[in-house]
Amino acid sequence: MEAAALERFRSPGKGSGLRSRRRVRPGELLYRAEPFAYVVSKELLGGVCERCLRRNEHLHRCSQCKVAKYCGKSCQVTCNCFTISNGEMQDVGVGLYPSMSLLNHSCDPNCVIVFEGYQLLLRSVREIQIGEELTISYIESLMPTSERQKQLMRQYCFECVCHLCQDQEKDAEKLAGEECAWKKVKDAVNEVRYPKSKEEWEQVLARCQSLLSSNTGPLPDTNIYQLKMLDCAMDACINLEAWEQALCYGSRTLGPYRLYYPGFHPLRAVQLMRVGKLQYSQDMFPQALETLKQAYKIMKVTHGTDHSLMQTLMDLKEQCEAIMRIH
Repeated sequence: MEAAALERFRSPGKGSGLRSRRRVRPGELLYRAEPFAYVVSKELLGGVCERCLRRNEHLHRCSQCKVAKYCGKSCQVTCNCFTISNGEMQDVGVGLYPSMSLLNHSCDPNCVIVFEGYQLLLRSVREIQIGEELTISYIESLMPTSERQKQLMRQYCFECVCHLCQDQEKDAEKLAGEECAWKKVKDAVNEVRYPKSKEEWEQVLARCQSLLSSNTGPLPDTNIYQLKMLDCAMDACINLEAWEQALCYGSRTLGPYRLYYPGFHPLRAVQLMRVGKLQYSQDMFPQALETLKQAYKIMKVTHGTDHSLMQTLMDLKEQCEAIMRIH
């Protein structure tokens, strides 16, 4: 962290907070921190190293407890909780980062947190003025205002008064379509647990396809539960290596993602990258290059140019450009 950039202050109605001591441009790295403590999420136990949180097919069982698994000996001996995610924003663990406990919430924040392994990176996504408070979103923003408020009150015991909550912006689009239809899809989405076998993924995909085909009329793709179902179907197809189908579902998500994650948002960057990779796999090189360029524009702000996912994106983008030069 640049010591002179941030300072602690009393945020009216919120207790302590962090604010900027200078003008900040979008994409600046404001803080880098390692956790006081962290654990691997239950779903990924045995699949990632419990020290560096990187996926490895050849993990070694701990010589002491015989339960934890590590990449090797170097990993085995080497406040507020944050859910640690990988570069693609998938949850992999939980960590304690006491220095970040001062950050307050906004449903429309000016900063985002991404991770490189277990290292936390706080990055600005908008220009921040001198004395302006730094905010992050404590929750997934893809919910109607009433649901966001309920979750914030239940988990954090406060009511958000940001402009999105006051205006209830985009709530109509989020719940567009017939209520009986989206409630059915909502229940189905909530029932999905992360599958671990091909058979389980096939069952998930069949359920998604059945609901999506029956809701083509009543529910638009901007309905948040329809959107989550499309995401679920895309994930199932990717895990089943049904690339063409995955691209079909993924392409339908880009419009709603642009609507609900405007500006610089890591989830939109990752979604664009995933769709770009699928377009590339189908030899749709001009379309893939355009999609990857959009992802790059956002990701250089949300992740930074030295992030490992950004390096993967740049490599794929360069491969696409090279193929197009040949043809």
